[in-house]
Amino acid sequence: MTAPDPWFALRRHTAARIALGRAGVSLPTDEWLRFSLAHALARDAVHLPFDTDTQATDLQHLGFETVLLESAAPDRATYLRRPDLGRRLSARSAALLPALAGDGCELAIVVGDGLSARAVHTQALPLLQELRPRLEAQGQPPGAIVLVRQCRVALGDEVGALLNARAVLVLIGERPGLSSPDSLGAYLSWAPRPGLADAQRNCVSNIRPAGLGHAEAAHKIAWLLDAARQRGATGITLKDESGATALPPATGLSARLT
Repeated sequence: MTAPDPWFALRRHTAARIALGRAGVSLPTDEWLRFSLAHALARDAVHLPFDTDTQATDLQHLGFETVLLESAAPDRATYLRRPDLGRRLSARSAALLPALAGDGCELAIVVGDGLSARAVHTQALPLLQELRPRLEAQGQPPGAIVLVRQCRVALGDEVGALLNARAVLVLIGERPGLSSPDSLGAYLSWAPRPGLADAQRNCVSNIRPAGLGHAEAAHKIAWLLDAARQRGATGITLKDESGATALPPATGLSARLT
């Protein structure tokens, strides 16, 4: 016999695993099956290959230029065992970027698979659609989007330095949770260069329809980039005060869905 949990009604307010009930001293079978499915989805998100060709094609259809690169991790298994290799570019990629740098740029945007290519496949494009008009309004239109396979957050600092960018924005798949295998993170660094500490970056996390929506995330990112440009810094010296400014009307994809 399954004994229901008295807090069961609270489950309609959250995707967290609460009020699961019990069958004797164990979980009910249906809850164990839901847990197993969530665990499988999280594992699949980690191992799903990054479809850079489709991502590049979709971005190009929207008017974005793209560059395809890879980290020093040659495959997924190495990437998971050697995080340090995912934090730097392969020799081929590192040699390619200086020729594209020109006179430098305001903002370099890196899109990397991280620990969930699924998050990038589903969240990166609508987020960039929302972000582009906000960046253009600030006078820093996005340039080419750098797509990187087997990417860690810190790799963006090397890309930004090689492109002589004043700032870098890394959009990357976050570590999957049991209720969020499709969560995207955005990391901002001012004056990017290899060796920056995490304390010198800002992060906007849990970007997905069930978390932080694309329009709200784009608003926060644009605000942080503008504030970073004014203060010449990101990280612990830059606090997110974007909530003090009104969120502009929905644009791009979110406007068409409402």
